[in-house]
Amino acid sequence: GYTVGAVSLRGPGLRFPFPPDFAARITGARIVAVRRRAKYGIIVLEGAPAVLFHLGMSGRFLLEPPPFPAPGPHDHAALHLVSPLGAPLRLTFRDPRRFGSLDLLPDAAAADHPRLRDLGPEPLSITGPELRAVLRGRASPVKAALLDQRVLAGLGNIYACEALFRARISPRRRAGTIGPGRAEALAAGVRSVLADAIRAGGSTLRDHAQIGGEEGWFQRRLLVYGRGGEACVECGSPIRQFRQGGRSTFQCPACQR
Repeated sequence: GYTVGAVSLRGPGLRFPFPPDFAARITGARIVAVRRRAKYGIIVLEGAPAVLFHLGMSGRFLLEPPPFPAPGPHDHAALHLVSPLGAPLRLTFRDPRRFGSLDLLPDAAAADHPRLRDLGPEPLSITGPELRAVLRGRASPVKAALLDQRVLAGLGNIYACEALFRARISPRRRAGTIGPGRAEALAAGVRSVLADAIRAGGSTLRDHAQIGGEEGWFQRRLLVYGRGGEACVECGSPIRQFRQGGRSTFQCPACQR
């Protein structure tokens, strides 16, 4: 595995300040795993705190081989990785809008970090009964509930719209009225749309890119998101676009009830 040979920080932080002695505390540590919790990534290091990161709205990591180009204006941090078995690499955190974050996690398995402790269940493994349980009693629209990280951790706006379409559920429906059948369909929709998007490398609408710089292509398979006024692929009705909680929502009014 690769070892963190050096760390470069450009500026005091991103959305939050970089931790004190961030570079010193992880330099020399070997990377043993990379994990995920909700929208957070965790780089697990041997004998050192783990790196807890969030990409925010526009952040991404670039894994670069030598020769390394000069850092760009939005390159805020870099881990310089070395290995006795191959050429060095540079892992650069690029974030034009600066909503991302880099932090340290004393224990990679810790769930009580302030940014992790209130997160809901994981969407990739959510079941119908689990989803119904976290939605029960909520008066908010179901789409707003799906975006609440305390209800379901890690689901974003694009995939909430797509999952609701797959489940044929109106995004305006009150979350607490979702019964067992709809909960099962919605849980299946959440799992399937995320699995399909992961296989496609994500959705590149503005900033997203894979770690090698390639665009994702799931945006070519979106059924409702970004298709306001276009014909529904199932019934031909015009897709409706409106705002919910400051976010764009897309719905087929004929298919989704």
